[in-house]
Formats: sequence, structure tokens, C-alpha cells
Amino acid sequence: MSIQVNALVKEYGQQKAVNNISFQVAKGEIVGFLGPNGAGKSTTMKILTGYLQATQGTALVCGIDVAADPLGAKQKIGYLPESNALYYDMYIKEYLAFIAETHGVKNIKEQVAKVVQLVGLTPEQHKKVGQLSKGYKQRVGLAAALIHDPEVLILDEPTSGLDPNQIIEIREVIKQQGQNKTVLFSSHILQEVEAICDRVVIINKGNLVADDKITNLQQKDSSRHTVLVQFKQPVDTVTLQQLNGVEQILIEGNIYQLICTNAEVVKKQVLQLSIDNSLDILSLQTGNQSLENVFRQLTGNTNKV
Repeated sequence: MSIQVNALVKEYGQQKAVNNISFQVAKGEIVGFLGPNGAGKSTTMKILTGYLQATQGTALVCGIDVAADPLGAKQKIGYLPESNALYYDMYIKEYLAFIAETHGVKNIKEQVAKVVQLVGLTPEQHKKVGQLSKGYKQRVGLAAALIHDPEVLILDEPTSGLDPNQIIEIREVIKQQGQNKTVLFSSHILQEVEAICDRVVIINKGNLVADDKITNLQQKDSSRHTVLVQFKQPVDTVTLQQLNGVEQILIEGNIYQLICTNAEVVKKQVLQLSIDNSLDILSLQTGNQSLENVFRQLTGNTNKV
């Protein structure tokens, strides 16, 4: 396993930021590391990268104990922290060459040119870091994480500050890197997680609450189902909320996602509703729960929308 977390604990006084969590990530896996703010994600990532010392437990990267040999472990890791600290007075290529030299990279000029193109920095490559937008600064941080061709990538909010087009570009970079590297990344954009990875690890208040494939998590709670209905015209959500068994409604355009206890019963009610109110149904089907709903259930936020 490229990443092994075993019974990890991190305490700050009386507070347990990370409480006895364990998980593994294999080579070629891209795993989403999820949780609400303050759940312990960044703390765990900092322990994995050797920037924090665990109170108890072990963290191994490519078989190297991070606490016992932090330098050896760091040589295997490309890390993009949430804060993404950069040297603003340095030019982009100068900064990346500096990072490459620190890692002992050979053919520095060629490697810098490679990562500049890879993360889409070519239009800005002659600027100082401090002159860049937040999105391009984020790309510089990702380039720095990739400069030494690490075996493991640990990315804390890698798409923070990017516009929708940039997010798609960086998503493709991460997917490409995940073909021959191990990638653990955190994000609050759950659509990105669904688009990039098959498996997620979810923590809440320092505790591990899920470690599974997304499809398994979506199907695991047999007591909750999803009905997707698309109407030709707008429909008052108050009317839909009154249907027996509907617990939550999510709306995207003219598609209504009804979270319910019995999909077949709700579908029959929707059909009757359309007849009684002369509504045109374009589609009506049963679907899996969204990752957003799964996340809300596991982290204790199940309020109706």
C-alpha cells in the first residue's frame, strides 16, 4: 500500500482532532478525503506529510514510517497544502526550479517546462508568483507538488479558487496522474469528487464514518431512496413535500430529486399529481442517492432543502 494510516490519533490538549482512524490507499487509486470543516482532514494530511507529529498511531508512505523517517517519506510525496504558501517575489519558473533543486531533480529546466505545460501555466509563465490570480497561484502549488515526479500526491483542496473551466482542466490533470500514482485529495466540491474518484474516506469530528466506493455508499441505506422527476413546467415544491414519504427535495433546473422512504409509492403519487394538476412529466425514474445526501447523513446534516 502506498498510504497506510493505522489507529491515528492527534490531540490538542483535551480535544481529539483525529480519533483512532485507519485507512489505506493503493497505487493507482484516487481517493477523496471528505469531511465538514474542522473534521480533521487537514490535520491527517499534515501528519501524513510529516508536518505534524501524531499523538498515537502510525502513518506510512510507500512503506516508510513518516515519524521515523520524515525526509525519506517526503521524497515520495507531492503535497499541495490548503494554505499553499508561495514565494511571491520569485518568477514562476524560478520558483519551480528552486523547488526542483531542493528535491535533487535532474534536468531541472526540462522538468520545469513539463509541469508548467501540464498544469496550464504557459500563458503566465514569465510572471512573478505575486502577480498571479488565486487560481493561477493554485496551479503553481500543484506544479510544485509534481515537480519531482512523486509516487504519492496529497492534495488539500486542489481546485480552490479556480473557475469552472480551470476546475475541469485540473480535474483532468489529477485523473491523469492517478493512472500511475497514488492520489489522496480533499475537496468541498462533491461533484468534483464524484467526477475524479471511485472511493471516498469520510471523517466527522475526528472519527472515521465511511471508507467505501461511492456507488456502495449511495446504495447502502436501504431505508432511503431517490426519485428523479422532470416536469415540463415549474412545480411548487410545497406540493411535492406533501407527498407521503418524501423527506427532502433537491432541485436542479426542472429536475426534482425526491429523497423518500419508498420510491414506488412516491412515483405513483407523482403520476397522480400530474393527472390531477395537468402537469406534463418528461421523465420519471428511480436513482441512487447523490454523494451530497450520503455526506449529509454521515456527518449529521440531514436538513431538508
